[in-house]
Amino acid sequence: MKISPLSLGVIHFVGIGGIGMSGIAEILHGLGQKVQGSDITPNSNVQRLKEKGIPVFIGHQAENIEKANLLVVSSAIGGHNPEIEEAKRRGIAIVHRSEMLAQLARLKFSAIVSGSHGKTTTTSLIAAIFDAALLDPTVINGGIITAYGTNARLGKGDWMIIESDESDGSFVDLSPTVAVVTNIDPEHLEHYGSFDKLKEAFQNFVEKIPFYGFGVLCIDHPVVAEMISKISNKTLLTYGFSEQAHVRAFNILREKDQTTFDVEIKLPQKPVVLWKGLQIALMGDHNILNVLAALTVAHKLEIPRGFIQEALSSFKGVKRRFTKVGDVSGITIYDDYAHHPVEISATLKAALGMTKGRVISVLQPHRYSRVARLMDDFAESLKGSTHVYVLPIYGAGEEPVENVDHNVLSLKMKERGIPVLSLSGKDELFKELSSFIREGDVVLFMGAGTISQWAYAFSESLLDLRQETQG
Repeated sequence: MKISPLSLGVIHFVGIGGIGMSGIAEILHGLGQKVQGSDITPNSNVQRLKEKGIPVFIGHQAENIEKANLLVVSSAIGGHNPEIEEAKRRGIAIVHRSEMLAQLARLKFSAIVSGSHGKTTTTSLIAAIFDAALLDPTVINGGIITAYGTNARLGKGDWMIIESDESDGSFVDLSPTVAVVTNIDPEHLEHYGSFDKLKEAFQNFVEKIPFYGFGVLCIDHPVVAEMISKISNKTLLTYGFSEQAHVRAFNILREKDQTTFDVEIKLPQKPVVLWKGLQIALMGDHNILNVLAALTVAHKLEIPRGFIQEALSSFKGVKRRFTKVGDVSGITIYDDYAHHPVEISATLKAALGMTKGRVISVLQPHRYSRVARLMDDFAESLKGSTHVYVLPIYGAGEEPVENVDHNVLSLKMKERGIPVLSLSGKDELFKELSSFIREGDVVLFMGAGTISQWAYAFSESLLDLRQETQG
């Protein structure tokens, strides 16, 4: 499989440690291309790429691109980057991450997952089913797939499974054979300017499906359902809990570490199919919907039921998606990427559904702009928690916004009767949390910043404390 009839020379990724950039770099490296990159921090993605033999410079310097023939950049890279400036000075071609991904996607049939939430898990589930069916797919995901230990995999089969990125509008550059839309919420409006523009982008994405392809869309989501009514001359299949869905889940049984449900499949011009007792080691209605999306894709492509059930029953999940990081003295600690009120609410609901004990939520809000726009939604999303600990906002490069901080958010929660404590950082959190938790508790660490590291560190501190007590 060749990406170009011509040699591309050395491809340099500016910000290669990003989850999307690292995946594309890994695939190109696997295709035999000469790949290198730079990033400001030696994160886990950087370490993984280095172990695969990909040179990575720490820091952005003009001399890093001395041997480069092509630069790949993403929207996350700010202006006046010395490597980009040097490339412009020397006349080196610069392409956006989305353009490179689109070029890779043209090499195979593609199943591309879009949506505001649930993309990573849905992409991983589709990949797992294709793996079980021995289709050997190429996969580029937005999270670390536990079974792979990475977010990207180069396969020899005809299919590429891709998680898209709607944050900068670039996902419309992709041309899916199969387009999945999980949901559409008012996110990334700093780029789009309005919710209507965001909805328009999703419609444009779905309308790029070729005549031989199809779309898989969640009919339970009102914005997605509205979009379906506006699209014609495309094969669109729906999934959800609604009886109007082509593929729906019902008779749901939730246990501590397992969910069981029945599935009714009503594809056009096909006999109705009923699957009884489908089991998944995932919790929460949002994960049932993710499974239905993957199942719909697989069933339409006539992947046998046995392969689908094998993949779903053995699915090991995705890093930072309701990941159990510790179970110490009867206290269970989970780490989750949830950083939007919809995601936080879904994660909390999943935790409440699996335990009769207390659920303690630890939130590190992400981005001042998001908290400013959705302050009340954030406060509402944590209702049901036994207690909430709110940490300072992780800015992700944004400047602080006046009257938008974790203390104000905590006050909003108090107004709603939620037991909450606003904390200054990791040390204060560990002190307060250690004195509050007890056997039988579930502790949720949620956010997209440094909170994941703190979840693991807190689990280790509890383990050390127990060993000291026993000693």
